[in-house]
Amino acid sequence: MTHLLLLSLTFPPDNVSTAHLMGEMASDLTSRGHKVTVLTTMPHFNRDSVAEEAQPIRPLWGGLLQKSDLNGAAVYHSPALSRSGGALSRVMGWAIFHLVSLIAGLLIPRKVDVILAPSPPLTIGLVSWLLGLRHRAPFIYNVQELYPDIAVSLGVVRNRPFIWLMYRLERFVYSTAGRVTVISEPMRDRILGKGVPAETVVHIPNWVDTSDITVLSKDNTFSRAHGVESEFVVCYAGNMGLAQSFAEFISAAVILRDTPNIRFMLIGDGVERSNIVNEVEGNQLDNVIVLPYQPYHLVPLIYAATDLSYVPLHGAAAAHALPSKVYRIMASGRTALALAGPDSGIADLIRQSGSGILVEPGSGDRLAAEILKAALDPGKVAAMGRSGREFVVDNYSRNKIVDLYADVIADLAGPERR
Repeated sequence: MTHLLLLSLTFPPDNVSTAHLMGEMASDLTSRGHKVTVLTTMPHFNRDSVAEEAQPIRPLWGGLLQKSDLNGAAVYHSPALSRSGGALSRVMGWAIFHLVSLIAGLLIPRKVDVILAPSPPLTIGLVSWLLGLRHRAPFIYNVQELYPDIAVSLGVVRNRPFIWLMYRLERFVYSTAGRVTVISEPMRDRILGKGVPAETVVHIPNWVDTSDITVLSKDNTFSRAHGVESEFVVCYAGNMGLAQSFAEFISAAVILRDTPNIRFMLIGDGVERSNIVNEVEGNQLDNVIVLPYQPYHLVPLIYAATDLSYVPLHGAAAAHALPSKVYRIMASGRTALALAGPDSGIADLIRQSGSGILVEPGSGDRLAAEILKAALDPGKVAAMGRSGREFVVDNYSRNKIVDLYADVIADLAGPERR
């Protein structure tokens, strides 16, 4: 039996993609007989009362740390600050998480064999290294997004000394990690270009639970609640941040505002949400529905209600990330509408699977033309959705990908610690 220590900024009952992925991995490894201990934060990204009721959290250490259980995995939660406080609040939240999880990781788990830490933040790799020294255990640095590359490319970080420091930290993390796992081949190529040995960098994509996300009817309780059960729906659901691009979406909605039976939906929250709402209201776009984050149990119905699921990536972000929502779109049998460059990971995935439409960023006219073409040929759109479902079942199902992680963990643990 291997004891895995998992450090993750988000974890169930938080309702965000990385939390779901890490929760499913922990549950599956536990069911296979491994021991899993998790260090994470209190729910703060997208609160889900149903999930929190199913996974009650109780105080520990006078409330400095709290504890829950997920399918046999012991989960320790550090305090979390609200994301609505801006960049400073986010950085302070990361600092609190690092400090409390470091102390908890030093004192609580015993005989840890392997440590796994998904990024961001980049600094989680440093905490993993410190805990690895204490437990004499190697760590796996799981790159969900390439930091600091993505922050520098988007202009979020401009201070040159700080950028230099972050790249030095990145090199340190890569050089000390037992394995670096990446979710796309373009990301692997970029890390190899930084001089990281090829044997260290392993491509393991994200996954989807194809028994949880299935093909459902477009006419369902969610679509009827918002009056779109008979409409051609173009929908974005997720974080509304700087790494996404919504200018083309709004522009396409303006162009197609008088086209019957085409509706646009925006579901989620983030730093760009207020700007998006202002654009929708300022342009008096009656063909656009804007909703807050929805409970996770509605996710399958949201995808089912959608004809084209919009996946926008800012030009600089496309090379550094591959949103896991793409796999959920494919599992739902729906078609992805990706706004990204041809050399991105998502472009590779769409070409391989035949599951969607790829549009170059920078033009609302181009996006509107593709949406109109799709709305006029629903049979072709449905065929792309079916191709995506078949492809994801064959290549990105939950059991298949967790098996790959289990192999890497076992390899690092060594025969004497398995």
